Amino acid sequence: MGYVNDEVRDQGLDYADANGTRIDICSQEPTTYTEATSTYTLGNETVNTTAPKNGAASGRAVGVPAVNGASITGTGTATHWALTDGSAVLIATGALSSSQLVTSGNTFNLAAFDAIVFPDVA
Repeated sequence: MGYVNDEVRDQGLDYADANGTRIDICSQEPTTYTEATSTYTLGNETVNTTAPKNGAASGRAVGVPAVNGASITGTGTATHWALTDGSAVLIATGALSSSQLVTSGNTFNLAAFDAIVFPDVA
């Protein structure tokens, strides 16, 4: 397959944009909503994801805006992020650019990043 219209990819990204409202930093990569928001979470923040856009390198993407001063609720090493709908659905996960030891009661920051990227078809 040599071509896929952006609108085809955007349909899935529209779901992530409309429903991705919470970002958690986690002690390991979660595979369920409960793991992301209870079992492995070390802190979270409400976010407004970006509408589907061109990816940094290619393709289409949904981004998470920068997070500043979000509350740390657990102590451990944050290694992953998780994007959820804040009530029942794990939308996406990924590794943080670098792991970091965090302590309950402190705050965390995340630089803006593309959470979901559908690359161009080769």
